[in-house]
Amino acid sequence: MFALSKILWELTRPSTLTLLLILAGLWLSRGRWRQGGRRLALVGGGVFLTIAVPPTFILLLAPLENRFPQIHEMPAQVDGIIVLGGALNLDQAARHGIPALNAAAERMTTFVTLARHYPNARLVFTGGSSALRPGSLMEADVARQLFDGLGLDTRRVIFERDSRNTFENAILTKALVDPRPGETWVLVTSAGHMPRSVGIFRKIGWPVLPWPVAYKGGDGRLEIGENLSQFDWTVHEWTGLLVYRLLGRTDALFPAP
Repeated sequence: MFALSKILWELTRPSTLTLLLILAGLWLSRGRWRQGGRRLALVGGGVFLTIAVPPTFILLLAPLENRFPQIHEMPAQVDGIIVLGGALNLDQAARHGIPALNAAAERMTTFVTLARHYPNARLVFTGGSSALRPGSLMEADVARQLFDGLGLDTRRVIFERDSRNTFENAILTKALVDPRPGETWVLVTSAGHMPRSVGIFRKIGWPVLPWPVAYKGGDGRLEIGENLSQFDWTVHEWTGLLVYRLLGRTDALFPAP
């Protein structure tokens, strides 16, 4: 299931399909289907322009990021803090031998901040590798190096390094820490990823306190490459919500507070 989902997504991501439409239209326009090919290329170009402009992905992303509100008052008691993987660049870390962060870096910095605020809380980093052919280096390994460099006592942290996706994050972490009823566990992940994450944890019987970070909603600048990437990411999250619900991995189609 994991491999199938990865392959299907790479083939059907919006930016890829748009490029294929344009290329197919240009190729067809050279032969007997010239008129149809031109129309197909125009359709592909129109879709490209639609998803490349900022408002499109922002409109799709806003409901995801705003589903769970930010927490402005620190809870009096926190028993545990979980941060999901996805903020580290394994390729760059392996190439250069130092931790490399991506656009979701706030997951890691927020985790360290919360860990220092709650010195008695149990700490968990969960993340292996989402690659189809992972190497020996896992996100948990890079996270340990990063936290150590930031001055966090990594002896406090439980590192789960076998999970490949969010569903496995939740299942494997619960098996590791065996949370007790009534405990308060904070879940740190990107705001747009929070609805699906919370739905998974609820489904396995583990209510968590959502702590959304790493907001991606932009300021409307025309940055074509970034906008395409954000559109793909947003569609991936909406698709994940639907697929996970159909598979029975979440407690609702669009989990709410």
